[in-house]
Amino acid sequence: MISNKLKPNHIAIIMDGNGRWAIDQGLDRSAGHLKGYENIKPTVIAAKKLGIKHLTIFAFSTENWTRSSEEIEFILNLATDVIDSETDELNKNGVKIRHIGSKKNLPKNILKKIDRSEEITKNNDDFFLTVAFNYGSRNEIDQSVRKLKVSDLKNLTENSFSEILSGRKSSNRYKEAPTYTTYTSLIRSTAVRTC
Repeated sequence: MISNKLKPNHIAIIMDGNGRWAIDQGLDRSAGHLKGYENIKPTVIAAKKLGIKHLTIFAFSTENWTRSSEEIEFILNLATDVIDSETDELNKNGVKIRHIGSKKNLPKNILKKIDRSEEITKNNDDFFLTVAFNYGSRNEIDQSVRKLKVSDLKNLTENSFSEILSGRKSSNRYKEAPTYTTYTSLIRSTAVRTC
């Protein structure tokens, strides 16, 4: 068990390198994506057992739309299947699921699954799982800048813009930034202290 002094409250994982791992193993990229998604549930269970309250998984970035249509279709179908197969069990275990990212360009079937998972877990507070799907820093900055009013610009500081980016002025975001962000691939894992 991690000592309470050292235990992070929020960990973020960027699911990166799964396709490359598969290629290195002589497999199709889809095998790597499948392996990555298979690791989500054990990761949630482990984080919860360790007493970590918040886990953010960066599962699909806006930059991923540049991949082949076959790979995108596979990832979207896989995400739909995972949401379908895991939501009820996560709900029984007190996990609140939250989606962050743009819903633009996502197929209606996955939007329905995302909405359902958020709706049925909305009252849970044992553990918070945030899934960043169709999420990207460029898009986040673009959306934040668009929210600014001309009158805001004269008082804009680095701190106030940081608050806008992190959503601290919005009830739609968790107020705490992840203590650690982990960039993962099946080849290596590096934890980076971010605060």
